[in-house]
Formats: sequence, structure tokens, C-alpha cells
Amino acid sequence: MDRCVVLVRHGQSEGNLKNVFTGWRDLGLTERGIAEARSVARRLQALDMRFDVAFTSELRRAWQSCSIILETMGQFDLRQCRGRALNERDYGDLTGLNKDEARTRWGDDQVQLWRRSYDVAPPGGESLKDTSARVLPFFIQSILPGVMRGERTLVVAHGNSLRTLVMILDRLSPEAVISVEIATGDIHLYRLAADTTVAHRQVSLASGET
Repeated sequence: MDRCVVLVRHGQSEGNLKNVFTGWRDLGLTERGIAEARSVARRLQALDMRFDVAFTSELRRAWQSCSIILETMGQFDLRQCRGRALNERDYGDLTGLNKDEARTRWGDDQVQLWRRSYDVAPPGGESLKDTSARVLPFFIQSILPGVMRGERTLVVAHGNSLRTLVMILDRLSPEAVISVEIATGDIHLYRLAADTTVAHRQVSLASGET
């Protein structure tokens, strides 16, 4: 039985292009983002991947990427399930701010702490720990059962919601997850054993590295 779950970060969004904290702002893809989503599809086809179900967040940059990936793969009618739990972390007062401007205002170390730490939240926003509190139950209750039944599952989401899933699948500590970065268009493919542990892991980066 192929218990496969593939995690993909959406293509470049308008927020990524402008280097702002996007969070829950509902921005679409850039032309580069569309091309990145198509590249994801081609790389998945090169791995002989076909999917039985797809999950994505409720934010446009994620579900738009998911639709492009599936259309490029010829899986036009595949069931797509959107879940708010998979949304990007809420950056609170940082939302919409240019990241360089934020560093000037609060300092490099503080902004880096907000961006990469596990349990320190930006003002009015979510930490990665807070994000995990909604992502993990959704994964366990809504995604994992299908994977364990042999449904090949695609999850298209965001940098931080995916960091949460990588953390649980790779069994990373809160300290180790700080160094995890997932770029737009990156692919993390997992095949699970019967006890839900990872039997095989493969990463295909948008940069071309593996």
C-alpha cells in the first residue's frame, strides 16, 4: 500500500514579491508563482505521482497553486478540500509590513525571533506553536486517515503551516524546527509505514536541488 502524502508550498505570491508579511491577507500568485506551480506539477509527474485527494488552505495563493498543479498534471476533476486550519500563520501587527522596514523598526534579532522561533508570537499574531495548535489536529483528523487508507494525498499550503507538518513527520524538536525553511514551489514527499512513522522522505526544491 502506498501511504503517500506530498507537501507543497504555494508559488510566489504578490506578498512574496513585495517582501511583506502576508499572513492571512488573501493575495494571488504572480506570473513567477504560476510558473512555479507548473514546475511543481512537472516534477511530480517525473516522480510518477498521481493523487486521489488534495487539501489546501482557504487562501487564494494556496488553492490557486493547487488548481494549477492538478490541471497541469491532467487531474482536472480531483477532489480538493479547503481547510482554514491550513492557512498561513497570522502575523498580527506585522501583516502588510515590508520585512526590511520591520527590521529597521524592531531590529534584526527581534524580527528573526518572530519569524523563526517556535513559541514567540509577533504582536497580535500567532507563533508557530499557535499555528501548530490548529494545523496538527486537522492533519490527524482529516488528512492522515486517508493517507493510511492508501489515498495518495497532496497538501498545498504555506511556509509555516507546512513547517508544522514537517516538524511532526520528521519528529523535530522546537529547537530544530527553527532552522527549517520551505521556499515557494518546494516539494516534501513522505511515504508512511503502517504505524504512521516515515518510511521514506524525498525533497525536491524549487531551486533544483534535491
